[in-house]
Amino acid sequence: MELGGYANRMAHVDLTAGKVEYKPIPEEWALKYIGGRGLGVKYVFENGPEVDPLSPDNVLCFMNGPLTGTAANMSGRMAIVTKSPLTGTVTDSHQGGWSAARLRWAGFDGLVFKGKAEKPVYAYVEGDTVELRDAAEVWGKGIHETIAHFKEKYGEKDLTVIAIGPAGENLVKYACWLNEDDRASGRGGTGCVGGSKNLKAVVVKAKKNFPKPKNADMWKDAHARALATIMDEKNITSPRKGGLSVYGTNVLMNITSNMGALPALNSRLASFGERAELISGEYVKEHILVNNPTCHACPVACKKEVKITEGEFAGLHMESLEYEPAWALGANCGNDNIASIAKMIDLANDYGVDAIEIGDVLATYIEASTKGYTNGDGGLKEGDYTGMIATMEKVAFRQDVGDLLANGCNAVANHFGHPEIAMTVKGQGIPAYDPRGLKGMGIAYATSNRGACHLRAYTPAVELSLIPLTADPLAWKGKGEVTKLLQDIHAFSDSLDLCKFSAFAEGAEEYANQYAAMLGLDSFTVDDVLTTGERIYNLERYYNNLAGFREGSDYLPKRFLEEPSTMPGSEGHVCELDLMLEEYYAARGWENGVVPEGKLKELAII
Repeated sequence: MELGGYANRMAHVDLTAGKVEYKPIPEEWALKYIGGRGLGVKYVFENGPEVDPLSPDNVLCFMNGPLTGTAANMSGRMAIVTKSPLTGTVTDSHQGGWSAARLRWAGFDGLVFKGKAEKPVYAYVEGDTVELRDAAEVWGKGIHETIAHFKEKYGEKDLTVIAIGPAGENLVKYACWLNEDDRASGRGGTGCVGGSKNLKAVVVKAKKNFPKPKNADMWKDAHARALATIMDEKNITSPRKGGLSVYGTNVLMNITSNMGALPALNSRLASFGERAELISGEYVKEHILVNNPTCHACPVACKKEVKITEGEFAGLHMESLEYEPAWALGANCGNDNIASIAKMIDLANDYGVDAIEIGDVLATYIEASTKGYTNGDGGLKEGDYTGMIATMEKVAFRQDVGDLLANGCNAVANHFGHPEIAMTVKGQGIPAYDPRGLKGMGIAYATSNRGACHLRAYTPAVELSLIPLTADPLAWKGKGEVTKLLQDIHAFSDSLDLCKFSAFAEGAEEYANQYAAMLGLDSFTVDDVLTTGERIYNLERYYNNLAGFREGSDYLPKRFLEEPSTMPGSEGHVCELDLMLEEYYAARGWENGVVPEGKLKELAII
């Protein structure tokens, strides 16, 4: 393959046989699906949509994009792609830090694991080779101890460790992979798939070695332009000046709560009121912030490292106290104790569970307990962070009620006879945006191919005026069309693989120019970006259709459709999903959520 940007080397690891085979990427696949998310989905698609997620036949892909590990801004993302044990859909989940860059510097575009090892193993990657080694010494250990073990074994310099914790080993359906103690591929249960394969870790040893662009002159201009947009003081990304850089992602807590768009108490409320301030980014900065670390090639530094100096959690030093987990384990569960939230995020990272999903699961359990649905058989109270911490441990080790909670919100709600209290789409819990106050999130959740998700189409960027394209958060009209547009753009950037926050400054033109320069293409336009993103999104949807997600699989919990918000900013509002779906399907050219053959041919998928 003559394209720049690629190592053109994939490691296909047969865990059952203990063998590794190295193959190039088919050039047609690279041009159609780029890398990262898109190319990972293609490998999962070719493996077959009917596979059991926890069978040896499922594949688990660690994927880079053609900009990964380069000088491109925010190019330190890795996509882990598989069939989800939580949702049954195709899923991709991305992590930041340095893991992706080091995998690329080690000479790989990706690793594809299949089969199941007879005993626990880890993959050691160095010098263009992958070797399976015995993981007996770290099996059963938490993420933090596992990473410390490999740092001592191989030296900290030039090392990245991507690992699962006890939750992955015990097949918690929303277990995840983490690197650097706290950079998670959180959603969809990718760590559960790793545990089912007896794969404990991927350890990468590689010195810095930036891939060179094929067209250096074009790259110089494209890179400078992209950097200028990120540095621009009018953008939220501006280093040490923009809200994302100053307060991190948790800059949103007060904003969404004040506008009636912050789900609280398992979405029974659309605001956490004055208590939101106590778990906000502003509060964190004022009281417990100690550092602002960053990821590969990122000037923004949105990560927030904190230290607790007093109270029962004194001595805790962790990162990153971000918006989603702060909401999930805070407002969502009626908890306004920021130190306890930091503790629980750190525990989620050490156990290796998605901090969003565990918060949703606990909130579901709390509502069941509050309403008497548990019939006195255990329970959990609002704001009881001591009980929440104890329950998290039970989940990670599948002990007592934790064995039920380990299967997700739907399993919990169904067990107690009230499926309506599960705030999920396709089995995955919602993130920190209430679609009664941010209507675009309603259609974005419903049509996300990986289950409820804010990152498939980040409509708050439009509804909160974070980018030049703006819209009324309480209006439904136009949201179907803008969701389709954002889904396509994000599918492309996730395949490059760039951090989603780049989209607060960069747009399709910046993406197109950097991609063309890196690969050495004569031209690549905004329309090409959108078409490629649309192809990737439709391939995912086609996979899901073949896996059984047909007509009517795009929905929202009835709470958002039938129970009007009672909070200021969105009071009296419900989410008009049906109207937005009609608009969305027209824009997509789908038939009630199903991709027709004509669309598949139009996009050269079949």
